[in-house]
Amino acid sequence: MAKMRAIDAAMEVLKLEGVTETFGVPGAAINPFYSAMKKSGGINHTLARHVEGASHMAEGYTRAEPGNIGVCIGTSGPAGTDMITGLYSAIGDSIPILCITGQAPRPRLHKEDFQAVDIESIAKPVTKWAVTVREPALVPRVFQKAFEIMRSGRPGPVLIDLPFDVQMGEIEFDIETYASLGANKPKATRPQIEKAIAMMLSSERPLIVAGGGIINADASEQLVEFAEITGVPVIPTLMGWGIIPDDHKLMAGMVGLQTSHRYGNATLLASDFVLGIGNRWANRHTGSVDVYTEGRTIVHVDIEATQLGKVFEPDYGIVSDAGAALDLFIEVAKEMKASGKLPDRSKWVDECQERKRTMLRKTSFNETPMKPQRVYEEMNRAFGKDACYVSTIGLSQIAGAQFLHVYKPRHWINCGQAGPLGWTVPAALGVCVASPEKQVVALSGDYDFQFMIEELAVGAQFKLPYVHVLVNNSYLGLIRQSQRGFDMDYCVQLAFDNINAPELNGYGVDHVAVAEGLGCKAIRVRQPEELEAAFIKAKAMAQEFRVPVIVEVILEKVTNISMGTEINNVTEFEDLAERGEDAPTSITMLD
Repeated sequence: MAKMRAIDAAMEVLKLEGVTETFGVPGAAINPFYSAMKKSGGINHTLARHVEGASHMAEGYTRAEPGNIGVCIGTSGPAGTDMITGLYSAIGDSIPILCITGQAPRPRLHKEDFQAVDIESIAKPVTKWAVTVREPALVPRVFQKAFEIMRSGRPGPVLIDLPFDVQMGEIEFDIETYASLGANKPKATRPQIEKAIAMMLSSERPLIVAGGGIINADASEQLVEFAEITGVPVIPTLMGWGIIPDDHKLMAGMVGLQTSHRYGNATLLASDFVLGIGNRWANRHTGSVDVYTEGRTIVHVDIEATQLGKVFEPDYGIVSDAGAALDLFIEVAKEMKASGKLPDRSKWVDECQERKRTMLRKTSFNETPMKPQRVYEEMNRAFGKDACYVSTIGLSQIAGAQFLHVYKPRHWINCGQAGPLGWTVPAALGVCVASPEKQVVALSGDYDFQFMIEELAVGAQFKLPYVHVLVNNSYLGLIRQSQRGFDMDYCVQLAFDNINAPELNGYGVDHVAVAEGLGCKAIRVRQPEELEAAFIKAKAMAQEFRVPVIVEVILEKVTNISMGTEINNVTEFEDLAERGEDAPTSITMLD
């Protein structure tokens, strides 16, 4: 066996587990790790401007391609605490990322040492495993175990904290015979699947709710195949958007209080059976349990046993990896179809399609300053079916989910559970690193954009081109809208008279100047008829200059986006579409 520093062994384990990219910020306590990475070679590193940014880059990297695990690195103390938000976002959405932090030497722990914090205890609530490694000989085995934990069951993040002296300790380790521990995932049994399908067959208006677990399992094709065999319409969750193309005849729309379609909510309410696969029944999707479940039989398939019954008790639950379950669903459904036991669902599908054709919101507004709906209409025109959208939270994301179209899995990359402002820029950069061939289009409101705007410099430095659509209403728009219930508009205005940019007319921050100062390109658009040309120009500039290109759109300051308290009580603040010209980029036309 070879003698080596513990951290050198860890580096070799990382490479054998498939790591080729990392994101981070070096520092004194993690410098041994960086020395090992430099010495070993074969692993690239993207230097973030903020350690939280590194964690979101790792998220974007994982979310972009099947099998990826993003790695974020920081030194001791605040580096670890900065990454907590990324860990929270990752565990909320079942995203495996590996967070590696440096730590003070063991003799100095709990002795007021500079930047020595108990990051293990801090991180435990937002990780599958958080550990401070106490012995050098454990280092490679901890890394080995970390990959098993991240991949097994419901995926999620791990934090490994490495005291300086542990990193530097010499150990004997045989890297030549190293073997990954793989992943442990539960699998449905045939009797379970047969029972679930039998329950579906007893219904008249069944739906499949397709969640992010299907994307995690890389099983989108199986889901579509199963839906096509059975003729059952599909409702993707926000985290599952793209599993089935938006223009597929069985795509019935999204359901929820905010990121939903009118026709999706109406179809769910008309259903009598729901088969949920790889979804969490998150409250932005369900609203209250009573409304969501009334009159419907519900079967739930999830990889995590304790997810079954967590929000509400299903009529039947199956613990299984989504891919393994779908393989069996397809097998049983094919046999039943061959024997003529599957009913004809065409009437129900036609009803769903009619709602999809007629229950549309208007997007074709011509006002100046612009209404946000028009922005998404033009994005549909300019970016087409190959766009990979990245967004976090806010009215921009909610409206985007209502009006944009997604056609492929992993082409809607969104932090569904945590929704931290500032997530979009670094996450988009992580997607660019993972998928340089994708047409990446980020979507932010002005506050999300300002939160971690410094990470644009990373895109400029490392030549990570993408288009960032910035809808600027100089407001915390979603919070302002939620304040309506308190009859206030308080502490949510971002507008001010910028003495250096009077041409902004009180919209505050000069995002174009800031973006250009950080090494990127930017375009400002005020007129709706200029949007399509601006988006096309931005795509060309991104490719020419190999940097992020920001398209800032000046919006009206106050727009209330459709949302409500229940899926049967969504308020429509703007006009609805009455004819095809009102929503010209909708999937199905009114006339």
